[in-house]
Amino acid sequence: MHLATCQTGKTYILYDADSVCDAEPAPQIAPLLFDPAHWHQAGRVVGEAPGRGSSLFLDAGREQWVLRPYRRGGLVARLNEAGYLWTGLERTRAFREFRLTAHLHELGLPVPRPVAAGVTRGGLGYTATLITVRIRAARALAERLADVEPALLERVGATLRRFHAAGLDHVDLNARNILVDAEGQVWLIDLDRCRLRSPGTWREANLARLERSLAKFGAAEHMAAIRRGYDSPPSGRRAAPRSE
Repeated sequence: MHLATCQTGKTYILYDADSVCDAEPAPQIAPLLFDPAHWHQAGRVVGEAPGRGSSLFLDAGREQWVLRPYRRGGLVARLNEAGYLWTGLERTRAFREFRLTAHLHELGLPVPRPVAAGVTRGGLGYTATLITVRIRAARALAERLADVEPALLERVGATLRRFHAAGLDHVDLNARNILVDAEGQVWLIDLDRCRLRSPGTWREANLARLERSLAKFGAAEHMAAIRRGYDSPPSGRRAAPRSE
């Protein structure tokens, strides 16, 4: 990856130059890159993901992208759905998530390749959007729980162990943020507010959060197989996955 930054007016952009330059139908480095209306008008919106942020799936030529605006949840969203307090560019949620995702991608861990992060400043606050490469033919683990095989659950556990070994504290580890592609590869998404940490009790807290998520889907019994995979010794070095 070749990371670069630029500024256009009040918008700051952190991007992978290789990804953006290779996407011929997409606008090049400009605020339009993060504008859903632009993609709709160009007829290049090919789908939409469920959720508070209304992520869009975009046709970017040789691959598809996911455009995800940052949105607040809970009671605060009633007052301010998309704005965040400005405390410095590198501390914005989009820039932090982009750099963390890029780091994990470079380690060969199964995360979507980041494309660009856009931050627009306004007064004391900012709004932000992240673009990543879409993992083709992937489904959330939550959608597969009814007939999931134990071997897949064990791969989920083994994959989580790899992320923990790299120090990733995923603060929102749930069955919707774990994807499985058509080849059975397990991926981890949505790294907003996540961080790298030294080994500690946060690892167990991650797993406990996932177990609560499974329970909400009526599948708490699947956590036993995930823990088996998590506790199994590594089977050797794996090749870096691809998200395009």
